[in-house]
Amino acid sequence: SPLDAQEIRKLIRLPRGFHIEIFADRLKTRPRFMAFDRKGNLYVTLARSGRVAVLPDRNRDGRADAVIPFAAGLRLPHGIDFRDGWLYVGETNGVSRLRDLDGDLRADVKEEVVKGLPTGGHWTRTVRFGPDGKLYVSIGSSCNICIEQDGRRAAIVRYEPDGVGERIFARGLRNSVGIVWHPGTGEMWAVDNGRDWLGDNLPPEEINIVREGRHYGWPYCYGDRIPDGKYNRKDFCASKTEPPAFKMQAHSAPLGLTFYNGKMFPAEYRGDLFIAFHGSWNRTVPTGYKVMRVKIKDGKPAGIEDFAAGWLEGFTVHGRPTDVIVGPDGALFVSDDKMDRIYRISYAPR
Repeated sequence: SPLDAQEIRKLIRLPRGFHIEIFADRLKTRPRFMAFDRKGNLYVTLARSGRVAVLPDRNRDGRADAVIPFAAGLRLPHGIDFRDGWLYVGETNGVSRLRDLDGDLRADVKEEVVKGLPTGGHWTRTVRFGPDGKLYVSIGSSCNICIEQDGRRAAIVRYEPDGVGERIFARGLRNSVGIVWHPGTGEMWAVDNGRDWLGDNLPPEEINIVREGRHYGWPYCYGDRIPDGKYNRKDFCASKTEPPAFKMQAHSAPLGLTFYNGKMFPAEYRGDLFIAFHGSWNRTVPTGYKVMRVKIKDGKPAGIEDFAAGWLEGFTVHGRPTDVIVGPDGALFVSDDKMDRIYRISYAPR
C-alpha cells in the first residue's frame, strides 16, 4: 500500500534544506505528464482511464484542493502542453486540443489536430511546443529492436499548431519520452531509452541534443556510435549518426525532464536539468526509481547525481517517478504512476 506523508518524508533522501510532501493522492489510473496553466493550476494526464485532471491549489498550501475532471474519453493520453489557450494532449493515435470556454476547469471544446499516428509498441506520445511555435510529437518504436516500416516511429515529428505540415524532425530515437528546450541556447534536449537484452549495463540511457535532420543511432547503434550486433552497420554508425551528449545508467528508464528556472531553490541549482528515472523492469539488480540532477556547465551536461531517492529499497518499489515540472512558486512537482500521486519538493532551510 502507498506510504503516507510522514513515511515518505522519512524515506526519500534529499539534499539538505529540501522537503517532500504529497501534493495530490489517490489519482488512480497512472498519472503521467503535467503542465501548469497561466493561473497556476496543475493539469495531469491519467493514462489508463483516458482522462485529464486539474489539480488547483487555490489557497497555496502545497496541497491540491480537488481533483477536477477536465476531459475524458481520450485514448491513452500522455503528453500535454498549453498554446494560445488550448491544452494539447498526445493520445496514442494522434493529438487533440481542448479548451475551457467558461472558466470552470472543464473542457468545452475538443479538436483532433493530428490523426492516424501509428499505435502499439511504445504507446506514449509526448507533445511539446518549441520556441519556434511548432508542435513537436515524440513517437517511440514499435519494438525492442527492428527496422521500422513507418518513418514516424523512433522519431520526433514536427507540425504546425493546427496539425498540418507534418515533417520528421529527427530519427533514430528509440523512445524519447521526455523532450525540453534549453533556456539559453534554445536547443531541443531529449532523453532516450535504450534497447533491452544486452545485459545489465548496456546500452546506456542517453541525453541527446536533438537537431533537425540528424539520426541518433537506433536500431543500428547505441552509446558512442557502437554498432549493434544485430545489424553491424559500422560505417553508418560512424558517419551518419550523432553520439549522445551524455550517457546514464542503463535501464534507468528516464522519462520526464525539466530545466530548473524557478527562484525557490539555491542559486547553484538554477539552470540544471532534473530527470525522472522511472526505473528498470528487467535488470538483475533494479536501478532508477528516483529523480536525478544533471549539472549543466557552459550549456552542456557536466555530471549527474541523485536529487530525490529512496522509492527503491532493495527489490521493494515504493513509487515510480514519471514526470518533473517546475511550479509557479519554484517548487518541483513529481508525478508517480505506480502510487497514483504527485509530490511537491520545496526548499526551506531550517
